[in-house]
Amino acid sequence: MQKEVKEKSRYAIVAAVQLPTVNDVEFNASLSELRELAKTLGYEVVSTFVQKRANFDMTAYLGAGKRQEIRDFVNNESAFTEFDEITAIPNHWDIDTLLVDHEISPSQARNLEKEVGCEVMDRTMVILEIFHRNARSRAARAQVEIARLGYMAPRLREAAKLAGPQGRQRSGEGGRGAGESHTELDRRKIRDRIAELQQEIVAMDVERNTQRARRQERKGLAAVALVGYTNAGKSTLMRALTGSEVLVANKLFATLDTTVRALHPESVPRVLVSDTVGFIKNLPHGLVASFKSTLDEALDASLLLHVIDASDPGFERQLEVTNKVLGEIGANDVPRLRIFNKIDHVGDAAAQTAQEASLRAKYPDCVVMSARNPADVAKLHQTIVAFFQQDLLEVEIFLPWSAQQLRGEIYASCQMLEERSDSEGAFFRFRGEPDTVNKLCAQAGHLA
Repeated sequence: MQKEVKEKSRYAIVAAVQLPTVNDVEFNASLSELRELAKTLGYEVVSTFVQKRANFDMTAYLGAGKRQEIRDFVNNESAFTEFDEITAIPNHWDIDTLLVDHEISPSQARNLEKEVGCEVMDRTMVILEIFHRNARSRAARAQVEIARLGYMAPRLREAAKLAGPQGRQRSGEGGRGAGESHTELDRRKIRDRIAELQQEIVAMDVERNTQRARRQERKGLAAVALVGYTNAGKSTLMRALTGSEVLVANKLFATLDTTVRALHPESVPRVLVSDTVGFIKNLPHGLVASFKSTLDEALDASLLLHVIDASDPGFERQLEVTNKVLGEIGANDVPRLRIFNKIDHVGDAAAQTAQEASLRAKYPDCVVMSARNPADVAKLHQTIVAFFQQDLLEVEIFLPWSAQQLRGEIYASCQMLEERSDSEGAFFRFRGEPDTVNKLCAQAGHLA
């Protein structure tokens, strides 16, 4: 019998500089977010180092004293600090990585790595690595690779410095000519690969637009897009609304690829619900651009469900981040419904009631709910259907008994409100899309 091999723990420490323009609440929220990102990558964060400075150290991000403190900790030469995340780890542990809560320059990363004695990953690199691991579709993988290559290109020079003279050697034919340095050659290969990927994405965009146009042409189609901060519960809500087995995980960026499912139980009109990539503070610009195709679902939607974690003390900051990104992609004009999810995570019943009252006072048209509560999901389902039924036509037609062939089509494409009959035939009162209703009325008049 084969023994199960336990995966070795990977330890990380977090470091950040708090600038005078950043208040404590915002600073601590950003640190908590980075620790969650680290968990998604499989790290166990054992300590956090913070420093208040007027600006970042141009040489190595952190000041010399804080770098020494981190080096001592990495080398097991210091006691635990007040920021330690766990209290029971081995007497001797290996710190794999220092995670920095800002995007830092290649030279800052190289110098910091040399001083503290372990690998350094800045916030952008952490997010890129998560996207790289979680991307599933061909389009998402290509978009992530473009962002990663764009991030790597300016860092090749620093990597060459670490490699020494070998990294700066120049190649040429038979020793003649200056040729290209290995770094220049690598950078040219990156540029060529990015161009190749961009061409692939253009081709995929054409295909995706064709598929989207076909969806829009389908009879009785309506579209809803779930948007919001990562880990706000969008995937759980998606599964509850559609009855689909989409991935649900308590990790940031568990969902990267857009998922489209029909609202269940199905309604008239038929509503398609799409989940989109989650937002996050300081999302790398390369990824905002790269993932615009997944956010395009928000532009195509007739209604946005902005999902917000009601139990998160920093939800207002997250709400602002989502609003900003939606504005950047031109989705401000799409009707929006705020969904404050995870109300069941807010303390006891009294705390939940108080939080709900506070949210409704500040956001009068919002929905406060738990995606795990079937009654709440049913109410949201009714709200979504009502939104799309406000433009439907309601009519009543009469079909003599000799012309009942339209009955099945009425039931299949419209919402039946009432059916009654007499000796001459049957009366049908129903609601449906204007085009569908007009077509049925014309056919009924012809048959009559």
